[in-house]
Amino acid sequence: MKITIVGGGPGGLYFSILMKRQDPSHEITVYERNAEGSTYGWGVTYWAALLDKLRAGDPESAEAIAAASVTWTDGVAIVRDERTVHRGDAGFGIGRRRMLALLADRARELGVRVEHEHPVNGPDAPELAGADLVVAADGVNSQLREARPERFGTEVTSGRNRYVWLGTTKVFDSFSFAFKETEHGWIWCYAYGFSGEQSTCVVECGPETWSGLGLDQLNADDSLRLLEKLFADLLDGEPLIGREQHGDGAPAQWLNFRTLTTRSWHDGNTVLLGDAAHTTHYSIGAGTTLALEDALGLAAALRTHGTDLPRALTAYGRRRRAELVPAQSAAHYSAQWYENLPRYMHLPPHRMFALLGQRHSPLLPHIPPQLYYRLDRAAGSLEPLRRLKRWLGPKVAKAAHRG
Repeated sequence: MKITIVGGGPGGLYFSILMKRQDPSHEITVYERNAEGSTYGWGVTYWAALLDKLRAGDPESAEAIAAASVTWTDGVAIVRDERTVHRGDAGFGIGRRRMLALLADRARELGVRVEHEHPVNGPDAPELAGADLVVAADGVNSQLREARPERFGTEVTSGRNRYVWLGTTKVFDSFSFAFKETEHGWIWCYAYGFSGEQSTCVVECGPETWSGLGLDQLNADDSLRLLEKLFADLLDGEPLIGREQHGDGAPAQWLNFRTLTTRSWHDGNTVLLGDAAHTTHYSIGAGTTLALEDALGLAAALRTHGTDLPRALTAYGRRRRAELVPAQSAAHYSAQWYENLPRYMHLPPHRMFALLGQRHSPLLPHIPPQLYYRLDRAAGSLEPLRRLKRWLGPKVAKAAHRG
């Protein structure tokens, strides 16, 4: 097949690798609008289960990614000025630039043509002429999808809170949170390492806090200085770094997260992958993982159904939409937890942190936080109560949704 992939993110590059491994005779080109080495996103997170899947798909790139990653097991939270620690499963971080470079090198090694600084402007672009399969891996603002949103059934909803992606020279050895109460409300930060030199910091707050602190008016440098003061105990005096200092030339942007869903993942020979098809709130740290799993799913469908492209693309969309339901549910409740943060901040820090870990639960929004905490502790040792909790959550959530 002649395969054209629009978008050189992790999902698009990994799909090119998988297809070249399946059949080296495939003619595959990846078009990326940005310059090589220019990316926004700092570090990405993933967990051990993804590495196992990547090793099955392409051991060489999986080992390269594992070797370039840092790891942590603990979660640390600073609530007001009190620090609490939670033991958890191993997590991994890797710089987005580093991951893209490793995947691009592996793709080229296998014979994929990777073209940077080469935008593809819509479904009628000459780069797509003659392609048997067009993969739209061009992100949440996908031009290929937006050219025919009614065919893909695109829906977008915006979250209430404001957030900004930043970096720091403080190297975190745990996944860290800081929650600060100001006269204008709460503001908080998630931080995690992705190399031996830098970490990612995501700062979030409600719109009242954002405007009350003047973050809607301050320039990029003054915003960074204010945030450094607010999170001084988390950063240990290290500076925050904005996008323009990161090398892509753009100032830091405060955004509202957009949750995107699509009813159909393909139209003719064009198929969606990654953020072009779906987004999940950044607080569950799954965006890159889901894009790579899309690549694995699409490659598997094409391997199973061979030259029957309509059947392969239909099977891929149906299976991945079903597999995404748990992640989308977790992302919805996680975003909701943060949008209702004051509900939980009267708890002692260790209890608040415990409920932070339970924020994916559909039951939590409907039970007083102190009662939920006690229920969760009891469920940890009583299997009948654990089963009741799992059964009751979706029932309560569905009833609340109908109401």
